[in-house]
Amino acid sequence: MTAAPAEPEKHHPKRSRRAATASLVILFVYLAIAYIAAPEFWWFREGGLNRLAMRTTTTDGIPGDPINVGLVGAKEDLLQAFTAAGWRPADAITLKTSVEIGLSVALRLPDPDAPVSTLVYDGRRQDLAFEKPVGGSADQRNHVRFWHSDPLTPGGDGPLWLGSASFDRGVGFSHDTGQITHHIGPDLDAERDFVISNLTEAGWIRSTYEVKGSGATKDGRNGGGDRYFTDGKVMVGVLGKAD
Repeated sequence: MTAAPAEPEKHHPKRSRRAATASLVILFVYLAIAYIAAPEFWWFREGGLNRLAMRTTTTDGIPGDPINVGLVGAKEDLLQAFTAAGWRPADAITLKTSVEIGLSVALRLPDPDAPVSTLVYDGRRQDLAFEKPVGGSADQRNHVRFWHSDPLTPGGDGPLWLGSASFDRGVGFSHDTGQITHHIGPDLDAERDFVISNLTEAGWIRSTYEVKGSGATKDGRNGGGDRYFTDGKVMVGVLGKAD
């Protein structure tokens, strides 16, 4: 006796539409929480933009990475010094560069000019940012942001650039807002020292000195909720090409 052929599975358009609608609702709720509600919560929790001295904030007003490095010299000197040390200027954040960094992380593709997220210091977004990838993608990298600032002492050696250096150890979700972000390594002093030592080895640091920064902390948190520790000092390097 021959078995009857199995009936083809029926397509249920209403069920498909419900599934698609549910997916869109879930996506909308995630975006609303991660990019609107959660930043507002942290804005009120931290007292708005009343940040600690020598510390950055995110564009949502959440306390970010501390200022831990400084350079004295013209903008052209910064560009030449970091180029000589093997660093690259970070691209601006656009749709194109955002897609490129996403593909770099997902597919392990090189992206040495990948954009860095925006941080705010002294009411302004960073003026310059540099990075040095580790491995074959933008997943891990050394990076530093700089803000042009007033000289620490009158009649100094040139323009002062205050910076925030940290190591991106991987991409994930912010512990505070759920937004997609890089997570940083906890040892900020090591990254600060790495920046200065790289520029010194490239022959671009004439002298260094320390100034008071945000203060020592053993359990700080940045804008992505990552824990960090630091002695709270700012290492300042005076730029100048070695003879």
